[in-house]
Amino acid sequence: MTAENQTLCEGVRESRRTSPALPEPRGPLSELVITTLRAGGSPGPLPRDTHDADPYGDDLQLALYTLYELHYQGFDGVHEDLEWDPELLGLRRALEGRFLGALRADCRSTDSAEGALGGLLVEPIGHCPTSVSHHLQRDGELWQLREYAALRSLYHLKEADPHAWVIPRLHGRAKAGMVAIEFDEFGAGRAEDIHARLFADLMEDLSLETAYGHYLDAAPGTALATVNLMSLFGLHRALRGALVGHFAAVEVTSSPGSRRLAKAMRRSGAGKAAERFYDEHVEADAVHEQVVRRDVIGGLLASEPGLEPDVVFGIKATGFLEDRLGARLLAAWRDGRSALRTPLVATV
Repeated sequence: MTAENQTLCEGVRESRRTSPALPEPRGPLSELVITTLRAGGSPGPLPRDTHDADPYGDDLQLALYTLYELHYQGFDGVHEDLEWDPELLGLRRALEGRFLGALRADCRSTDSAEGALGGLLVEPIGHCPTSVSHHLQRDGELWQLREYAALRSLYHLKEADPHAWVIPRLHGRAKAGMVAIEFDEFGAGRAEDIHARLFADLMEDLSLETAYGHYLDAAPGTALATVNLMSLFGLHRALRGALVGHFAAVEVTSSPGSRRLAKAMRRSGAGKAAERFYDEHVEADAVHEQVVRRDVIGGLLASEPGLEPDVVFGIKATGFLEDRLGARLLAAWRDGRSALRTPLVATV
């Protein structure tokens, strides 16, 4: 390892050296969660009445995101024991029920797993007006690339972590395939090549703050929902099939999307590190696609064929939430507006 890489591994660019501050509430549910965490413990039984909450709205999604983060990096000043506070877990279950129920209603499908995956493999001919990566490749401006990276940082600075939850729930061929892909995501034994590290380098090229969770307050609920979906599926053994479906959807669509984003980074002059992150995904995810289809899904359904509807649900839910996020981004950008709740500071 070079002296430069040794310095990197000692934490100079490590985005997760510290935990982020608690976010600002966006409604009664997130206010309740954040106030409880800030106070250092549960004040008593928490209300479970969430049936009127917008399942995709900012308030519920922020409340859920905040509770999920207790299982990852936590928050500055929040005691780690609250990860397993029974009242907070009870509230999380109620929020999850509202979110999951809405997704099941909106993502019904009679497709087979093969059919659902086949639909993802069809690339549109020419420019696709509803695709964020097509827009960024063809028309995206640097400020839009910065906004996109800021939003995606909520996942990419912990890339592959939510999917690791499923590994103990798999066995045989499915487990071997999943671990092989995760090994690559985590740098194949090289800390400087961990994909979360590569994304932090991309953010530096774009003059963005690389601290984990820094852009949480700026992210709309549509962005939070795409990250919450991974945690929802990953933290529940009963949803292991849905997590595999989600993972497959990400890997199958990643290579062509990353190719477009790499071109967008080059066209905008974002920088070599920004280009490298997506170049890495073009090559790696083309291989991962084959492994996830043949070994992860194939192995899972060979041993547990009854999980096929859950795999399909995971694929459909992923596309549904990504489409909602894409619609928000493109509507704002085509009007010349920021898609963030708080616009970024312009770079010189």
